[in-house]
Amino acid sequence: MRENNYDNPEFFDRYAWFPRSVEGLSAAGEWHELKRLLPDFSGKRVLDLGCGFGWHCRYASDQGAAAVIGVDLSENMLAKARADTFDERIHYVRAAMEDVDFPPESFEVVLSSLALHYVEELEPLVRRVYDWLAPGGDFVFSCEHPVFTAEGAQEWVAGPDGAPLFWPVDRYFDEGRRTAHFLGCDVVKYHRTLTTYVSTLLGAGFVLRALVEPRPDPRLMDVPGMADELRRPMMLILAAQKPGRA
Repeated sequence: MRENNYDNPEFFDRYAWFPRSVEGLSAAGEWHELKRLLPDFSGKRVLDLGCGFGWHCRYASDQGAAAVIGVDLSENMLAKARADTFDERIHYVRAAMEDVDFPPESFEVVLSSLALHYVEELEPLVRRVYDWLAPGGDFVFSCEHPVFTAEGAQEWVAGPDGAPLFWPVDRYFDEGRRTAHFLGCDVVKYHRTLTTYVSTLLGAGFVLRALVEPRPDPRLMDVPGMADELRRPMMLILAAQKPGRA
């Protein structure tokens, strides 16, 4: 079984009280940017990799998707997703996104929100996503920005009064495993450069539609700590497309 902190009861209890866990997409600082990059879902088959509580699955269905599959490794996440989903078009699968498999051209849209930085080997997964998509299909994902993941600890360097002075960036070109302490647990993530994200998509055959380093939603600036997110990028959003048939 691949590493899965979200089924650690202590970790999950703390995560479940995050604003974005309670309030959903409207409380996610990057949602205003991710939303505008999403394609038209009408009549499409959709896959959400690392679906968590199912917020994006339900959004796709609400926007007219014909069928939605959400994949997540955490049983705790999926239990909440199932409890909050009342739509027969949505189906949840418990599996690591690296291990799940589907026939070629099974989907018109593949999504992933803040999950790919947990994947050790990105290239094989991206190539499989390419195969799963029908020609003209869209792959849109967010992940933690390489500036955010590079040093590893993912903590501000604070001054004597505890206020954040600066965000450390170190070992940027040294890709691979990083361990951050988050919600009382050591959480393993994988750092890769911006070049690697883009070149992996292009190498698999995708056409890059957009690259966005989202600033937090101005509506959320009163949320504690949100203003500090303007001091360095925390997230990266990429939108790519599989070329259509000639």
